Amino acid sequence: MSSRRTVWSLSFLVLLFAFASSLPVKAQDQSAPVKRGRKYKSPPATSHIEVTVVKKFNGKPIMNAAVIFNPSMDGKDEGNLEVKTDPDGKATIDVIPTGSTVRVQVIAQGFATFAEEYEVTEPNKEISVSMIHPREQVSSYENNDGKAATRKPGVQEPVRPTTPAAKPAPSAPPATPPQPAAPNSTPQQ
Repeated sequence: MSSRRTVWSLSFLVLLFAFASSLPVKAQDQSAPVKRGRKYKSPPATSHIEVTVVKKFNGKPIMNAAVIFNPSMDGKDEGNLEVKTDPDGKATIDVIPTGSTVRVQVIAQGFATFAEEYEVTEPNKEISVSMIHPREQVSSYENNDGKAATRKPGVQEPVRPTTPAAKPAPSAPPATPPQPAAPNSTPQQ
């Protein structure tokens, strides 16, 4: 019984020693530079961009507004990405390459669309957007500069004039009143 216990304890100590001796070898492997293929090109550094969308007239955040990022670097379009704002009116993204130009477009229901280009030169960029209600369409015939839109936001139904329905004429009594049948008369055929 004691020999069996001794064998188990010795085998346990040997395994423990083998495990402990392999730890420094693992640590050396992690510090070594990672070997990659000869055509490997590391991805560019990216910036963390945070866009805050608020209403201009009261400063409250706009939830669920679409924020569209369209980055371009050295004249080459990098595609576009769309992010929705959270309840605090913030949309964050961290895949835009540093040193690029990004066009930020904000679309929110009931507000005029916002679009602006920004240079991303630092690792963190904060953008604040104040949304206004839609303005009147530009016209060459009258000055609508700064006027509020006359159309309400949302789906527009065509305005159709409503005319009151003509009242039906009262039913006129028959021209000749029906003659009561005489009891002695025979029916006419």
